[in-house]
Amino acid sequence: MKILVVNCGSSSLKYQLIDMDTQDVLASGLAERIGMTGIGQLTHKPTGKEKVYSEQPFPDHQVAIELVLKRLVDPVCGVITSMEEIDAVGHRVLHGGMKCTESAIINDYVLAAIEECVPLGPLHNPANLIGIRACEAILPGVPQVAVFDTAFHQTMPDYAYLYPIPYEYFEKHQLRKYGFHGTSHRYVTMRAQEMLGTDKFKLVTCHLGNGASCAAVLDGKVMDTSMGLTPLDGLCMGTRSGTVDPAVVKFLCDKEGYTVDEVDTILNKKSGILGVSGVSNDFRDVEKAMNEGNDRARLALDIFYYRVRMTIGQYAAALGGLDAILFTAGVGENSAYARTRILEGLEFLGIEIDETENAKRGEELFINTPDSKVKVMVVPTNEELMIALDTKELVEKL
Repeated sequence: MKILVVNCGSSSLKYQLIDMDTQDVLASGLAERIGMTGIGQLTHKPTGKEKVYSEQPFPDHQVAIELVLKRLVDPVCGVITSMEEIDAVGHRVLHGGMKCTESAIINDYVLAAIEECVPLGPLHNPANLIGIRACEAILPGVPQVAVFDTAFHQTMPDYAYLYPIPYEYFEKHQLRKYGFHGTSHRYVTMRAQEMLGTDKFKLVTCHLGNGASCAAVLDGKVMDTSMGLTPLDGLCMGTRSGTVDPAVVKFLCDKEGYTVDEVDTILNKKSGILGVSGVSNDFRDVEKAMNEGNDRARLALDIFYYRVRMTIGQYAAALGGLDAILFTAGVGENSAYARTRILEGLEFLGIEIDETENAKRGEELFINTPDSKVKVMVVPTNEELMIALDTKELVEKL
């Protein structure tokens, strides 16, 4: 079975074609500047062949998907001979709300639920819908599956996901914590279970990159997670502030004359590592600046490490103990320095790190010493494979 995995952003489209018999990625790529003026670019990466770059206007996602499919069957850079070899399409969808609590075959009910969640995911859900409808138009009759970024977190108890504001807003608007990066947290939790050799465990998963979140996982089910109604809540991130006093919004509106929308933009796109350091939202650039003596770069990273460390501590309390900590995503997988700094001060939990193992990057491994009371793992995430696995399972039941 060959599955096309599609991740549509507001102006981009990422994709992978995966052969599920072997779980090999046959091709991957990225289309950029969709719906924008000027020329867009498609970078197509067929496995075992040279990358191919294409430039043309992408007025909408359907045009971009049409070009992707042309590249997949191209005699030179293609990896399949016909679009009929695509057995199913799996879509990453940001927000499923309370109606879509697990991956689902796309039908009218699922489409309506995604539409209902547009106010909760105004940048992503409309693009997800466009991608789904584009694939329906180009690949009629091919089963399509929605894999929701919020779904894995829907096992949270009500006392963890409800906000202590008037209950009527939950009843009227489903205003609550949902959590995100769920597909990544789910994949690494699945790998953690295999690595630990048990389905009984207290685990904190740390998805750390430009976007960052943690999850408290008990026996494979999420008990709490750091992102909230939107991905703005929780940890400090590349450009997002993470958790701040809500009164900050009114204060900036009053003192600076901003509108609420302008403050929202500041907190989402101009804050976090970028806002504090003044250097970049790329952790590598900020770490380099810190090493060159930039004190604001040092401060930005210290805030990030501190907040991750504090969240791990909170979740150890929420779980009633801790068996393992898991690092994943760009920073979590590749920065030994970040992992060391985050774990500093958590020695009281019985954590001991093997610095030789910790120095490795991008590998699936334990980085704790044999005497450590808490296991510490690094697991490269694979959201696309998780989407493909869910798609395969659901399509095989049709």
